[in-house]
Amino acid sequence: MADRPESAAGQGSNKPSLSLHVPEPHYRPGDAVDFNHVDAGEPGRDPRPDETCDPADMRDLAYGLVRVLGDDDRAHGPWDPKLDADTLRTMLKNMAITRAFDERMFRGQRQGKTSFYMKCTGEEATSISAAMALASDDMVFPSYRQQGILLSRGYPMIEMINQIYSNRGDKLKGRQLPIMYSSREHSFFTISGNLATQTPQAVGWAMASAIKGDSRIAATWVGEGSTAEGDFHAACTFAAVYNAPVILNVVNNQWAISSFSGFAGAERTTFAARGLGYGVAALRVDGNDALACYAAERWAANRARANAGPTLIEFFTYRAEGHSTSDDPSGYRSAQEREEWPLGDPVMRLKRHLIALGEWDEERQEAMDREAAEMVRATTKEAEANGILGHGLHHPFRTMFEDVFEELPWHLREQAEQAIKEREIKFPEGLPK
Repeated sequence: MADRPESAAGQGSNKPSLSLHVPEPHYRPGDAVDFNHVDAGEPGRDPRPDETCDPADMRDLAYGLVRVLGDDDRAHGPWDPKLDADTLRTMLKNMAITRAFDERMFRGQRQGKTSFYMKCTGEEATSISAAMALASDDMVFPSYRQQGILLSRGYPMIEMINQIYSNRGDKLKGRQLPIMYSSREHSFFTISGNLATQTPQAVGWAMASAIKGDSRIAATWVGEGSTAEGDFHAACTFAAVYNAPVILNVVNNQWAISSFSGFAGAERTTFAARGLGYGVAALRVDGNDALACYAAERWAANRARANAGPTLIEFFTYRAEGHSTSDDPSGYRSAQEREEWPLGDPVMRLKRHLIALGEWDEERQEAMDREAAEMVRATTKEAEANGILGHGLHHPFRTMFEDVFEELPWHLREQAEQAIKEREIKFPEGLPK
């Protein structure tokens, strides 16, 4: 009978002991912050290849950082999308509205008007600028921090607030966690709380569009932490194999809810580089540069429409706020990080660019911010008339059994009748106020 091998650390072993590497962020609470390790590069440095090029020919773009706006607040290099001033002002306005919306909804959650909210502060360009580069009927499959897409596409703000409050005006009838919107009319696929499920859905939709000979493409957004999910890699495989007309947007904001991007692989390589392994065109972009975000998304959209295949874009940005209202980032990262982030704030950078062009000024910015805040305030008051958390103004109880089957099966009819009867017994005079 053969001898059983001893463990490496066992008695008499001369084999070296193994050690497990656990990623650790550069800074923890209380640490001084220095982002010198971030190689931002010079704006305009990276070349802009032909939109139908071989992915292998753009390898370096997955490791660099596509930038347009420089420290002089001017646009530089071949990625400059050369947008007119009106488009830039619209982009800035969409960002201002989104930021005002976030502030009001965050306060509403703290006031007990809703159970949950997630802000996108510092990441507005990754959704608003990117969405403006797409056609209005291109199908988007968002994650939970892309509210700017809906606002940019003209979705009624009151419908968003009704959904957040899960009130009687909520078109989703309280069946979704707050902020998980859905709008077929605005080509906005239902947000899911299950991480990365939207990525294979986007690829499948894009494949169907190609099969039908349609002209619409798909775009999806996912956080860098979610790229560790199996669904993301399945999506990349199908996108590459079937040359799907899809854009895979990875928003690398450095942090998941409490773990930094190293746990998803950021210590080893860039997230854009994951595309290279699948033979997918890949770009790494300054996610706080509104012009670079627009240019990269438009490049990828043009590529998809030319039947040249999918693109993976890593938007290199920073989550300025907590992951959600349930999160306290002071418990796991330095309070200095937000101020020291070397790529600045996307809203301020776009504002300064317009000022440098002579197309904007501080007075108009202040007026825009006031107007946005007042619009959000007035719309919130209107939505609150439909009910807030705990006020009992919601859809009728019976509706929880509806909208799944064309005709309710007998066993669900029995459950519905029993539930309604028990409710009437418990509250014979109606629900307590």
